[in-house]
Amino acid sequence: MTVLAEVGYYEAWWIQLLKAVAIFAVVFQLVPVILLVERKLLGRFQHRYGPNRVGPFGMLQPMADIGKLLFKEQFRPRNSIGWLFALAPAISMLTAVATMAVIPFSDTVDIFGTQVGLYGIDTSIGILFAFAFGGIAFYGLMLGGWASGSKYSFLGSMRAAAQLISYEVSQGLAVIGVVMQAGSLSLTEIVGWQENNVWFVIPQFVGFIIFTVAAFAETNRPPFDLPEADAELVGGYNTEYGGGRFAAYFAAEYLNVLVVSGLSVTLFLGGWNIPFVDPPTWVDPIVVLVKMILFSLFFIWVRATLPRLRYDQLMSFGWKVLLPLATLNALVTAIVVVST
Repeated sequence: MTVLAEVGYYEAWWIQLLKAVAIFAVVFQLVPVILLVERKLLGRFQHRYGPNRVGPFGMLQPMADIGKLLFKEQFRPRNSIGWLFALAPAISMLTAVATMAVIPFSDTVDIFGTQVGLYGIDTSIGILFAFAFGGIAFYGLMLGGWASGSKYSFLGSMRAAAQLISYEVSQGLAVIGVVMQAGSLSLTEIVGWQENNVWFVIPQFVGFIIFTVAAFAETNRPPFDLPEADAELVGGYNTEYGGGRFAAYFAAEYLNVLVVSGLSVTLFLGGWNIPFVDPPTWVDPIVVLVKMILFSLFFIWVRATLPRLRYDQLMSFGWKVLLPLATLNALVTAIVVVST
């Protein structure tokens, strides 16, 4: 079996357009849901109610927050670089949505006599597509801090750059074991391998742990939220942002949580598969969404549980613990695959 999947399936332009609209619609509907669930759960974890004033049971609180930010006046520091200052949040949002396009919600299905793949795009390079856009997302944080003309913002962006590069290496190595065992980079083929064998969370448990820990660092979520550590850097790379531009950064963070949740579900947790059950095809997207939301709840649980690390602890853990462990995992997997 070749590592690069043979991609010869072509969809009509109007199907691709409809799928792009559907991805945007579903993703941007999930962000307020995750935001509300996080605030509600954090309230319970901290023995308080959480939002309960706007709408029934506080369910419209995310809409109120988004509306408040969007209708605020746009401003920027006098010594900032205007077009880069405006471009940086857009880069963060667009790269997150583009990465979501490769996450498969099911295989190719027949819809009114037309074969449609329930994914944005199934590229032959699969997971490398996601890592490529993850690398571009780095510029959204870096340019935002540098273009602000603020030392706090610049320090936050430098922290973000060092943190993303450090943990992306370990995250990439953690995925190599999955690619070697599945024999493909295509995410749909990786899910297909798990359907016929076993979820990769079992043979690649070490890789799953490394990927998950690195995902916290890649998304700047606690306990790895050092690029925006409010006790040290005011607000980090987004210190000078307000209004709609701050809302874009805020939405990009939760979009990235959904993206890494989707990648974890696809690579390690069987994608749309349910053990010992063969549901109809229309259930597959629901299964993926439920798994993604449950994995996102794990992010919220960790935020309420673990304290923030020191920056030297963060870097030491990435280079001295995760990287050697990920390298060893890839080496052992290679030996097992070759010997069997």
